[in-house]
Amino acid sequence: MVIVARLGRGIRAVLVWVILIALAIVVIYPLAWMVMNALKTNAELFGDPFSLPSSPLWQNFATAWRQGVGDFVGTSVSLTVLATLLTELISAWAAYALTRVNIPLNRTMTVLVLAGLMLAPTVALIPLVKMFQSLGLYDSFAGLLILYTAFRIPFTVFLMRAYMLDLPREVDEAAALDGASRAATFWRIILPMSMPIIATTIVLNVLQNWNEYLFAMIFTSGSGVQTLPVGLSDLMSKNGTQYPVVFAGMVIAAVPMVVLFFACQRYFVRGLAGGVGK
Repeated sequence: MVIVARLGRGIRAVLVWVILIALAIVVIYPLAWMVMNALKTNAELFGDPFSLPSSPLWQNFATAWRQGVGDFVGTSVSLTVLATLLTELISAWAAYALTRVNIPLNRTMTVLVLAGLMLAPTVALIPLVKMFQSLGLYDSFAGLLILYTAFRIPFTVFLMRAYMLDLPREVDEAAALDGASRAATFWRIILPMSMPIIATTIVLNVLQNWNEYLFAMIFTSGSGVQTLPVGLSDLMSKNGTQYPVVFAGMVIAAVPMVVLFFACQRYFVRGLAGGVGK
């Protein structure tokens, strides 16, 4: 029986490793293929798109950068950082108020905030375009910043609220006894204790804002506020015959997010487990 049990555990371990290796190949291979083709000439790419480059052409990245990718990266970085920062601050305050402060109509406010999760961006496009045009926010950096922030707040509040509900209330009482105000309790106690979920939501919001395409396409018209996803589409239309340059632009767009995820992986998993699994 012992031998059979060990054999069964060994088979399960082998199956798990096979599945994990297969998933790793599925995820890593497209990225590796994209990098390989970004270092080729057009002739090499069309001749054998699955081979290694004979002589890596790093200048493809410089060409892509000069043809607009540098400007698109600057816009995307600024928009992503500001939108994520605003989303985190507003959502943290909202989650704190909904979980730690006795406010009138608390449940109603919670339902209204979380109801934003059910609002599909595509449904709101036409009224939003009309409203932004009337307010002078259409085709502007500020308009995109408002959209990116507003549509990420409900989900961020949802995760932060779930996490803060499980924080011990004794810390609030101890802070009140020491004379701390609500703001001091939030900034000095609750916020540091919520760092795992904050790290998780930062990663999620950065990924969403960096890769967002719909709003960036609809609410801009190529006047210098194009984000990286829309700019890459424009680059593809201008360089339809220079695919290595297009692939180089895609690599530039993908590398920051890959680095961010691996750098924050530990905090991401911990915060997500704490915010949803409790």
